[in-house]
Amino acid sequence: MIATEIVRIWSFEQNNLGRLNKVKERYHTYLCFIKNIKYKKMKRNNYQGALQYPIGSGFNAASTSRDVIQGIDLTGKIAIVTGGNTGIGLETTKTLAEAGATVIVPARDVEKAKRNLNGVANIEIEAMDLMDPASIDAFAEKFILSGRPLHLLINNAGIMWVPLRWDSRGIESQLATNYLAQFQLTARLWTALKQANGARVVNVSSGGHQFSDFNFEDPNFKKREYETLLGYGQSKTAVNLFSLELAGRAKPFNVNAYSLCPGAVGDTELAREAPNDLFQKLGYTDIEGNLLPEVAKLLKTIPQGAATTIWCATSPLLNALSGVYCNNVEVSSLDTDVSSIGGVKPYSLDRDSAKRLWSVTEELTGITFNLK
Repeated sequence: MIATEIVRIWSFEQNNLGRLNKVKERYHTYLCFIKNIKYKKMKRNNYQGALQYPIGSGFNAASTSRDVIQGIDLTGKIAIVTGGNTGIGLETTKTLAEAGATVIVPARDVEKAKRNLNGVANIEIEAMDLMDPASIDAFAEKFILSGRPLHLLINNAGIMWVPLRWDSRGIESQLATNYLAQFQLTARLWTALKQANGARVVNVSSGGHQFSDFNFEDPNFKKREYETLLGYGQSKTAVNLFSLELAGRAKPFNVNAYSLCPGAVGDTELAREAPNDLFQKLGYTDIEGNLLPEVAKLLKTIPQGAATTIWCATSPLLNALSGVYCNNVEVSSLDTDVSSIGGVKPYSLDRDSAKRLWSVTEELTGITFNLK
């Protein structure tokens, strides 16, 4: 019936594009609604990638955060965005705030955050260092004591291309920042997430999870040779596994969790510690450090890079889905070919690994994260 209406309008009212688009939107919403009903009848978790099927988001890799947020009203909602004052985190913060949300941005460099967020309404800036567990606890405690619910926790901050270093606990820095900090912050804010009755935890991962499975025998490179991309890949695989397991445990409390790949994005600070000649060796830049044109054209803009985060945080199409890995503003397909680039790798959605990692993480952090 709806499809017939689309054809009828197209045939007789070609100039009435506004009406046509509305009907097409209703048709698309109807199809996605049917798909979500089917998903509800499937398994209640995404172990082994059981739910990793595109759902017809209506967006693509070129979509921007502004495209995705259209029609979404976040008035009265409270969000926390780590790394929310630079790069795609800054774009995420601005987009959520402009949609009406109150956005809290914890930052290691508070003065820098104030400069970058100057003029943005609905913003609160607090101090927090993701490499310092005590700092994470202090930030979370302050928020919990405010008595406010937390509707959106966007674990966006991360590091890459760094030399081998350990934090005060002896934990490798990428694992500590990219994953363990997410786990700790989520655990400490859990009561506020429950209080929101419909919260979402959005964990920014990366296609770089394909660089490495999680090494349970030596996660901190105490015995094996360090390679920065192995450390990065391991940390992002951990993010996927955490999101997967959190989704199952949080479901009884009406909290959804997602992991995502923002894509290869230009003009961010992610490579700020990379040696000057590294990208030349990789074939990304010329001898003067300029990005090669063939590489530049493959990169997303910052608004495009933030689009999947915004979609995971706000799309009604994901109400019935949790624990999935998303990319290009869509639920990603499972990629069983470990030699290929793209999709989400099965080892990062493995049931046994997810459960084992949860226990290992509690040991590494000294935090017992019992959802109750």
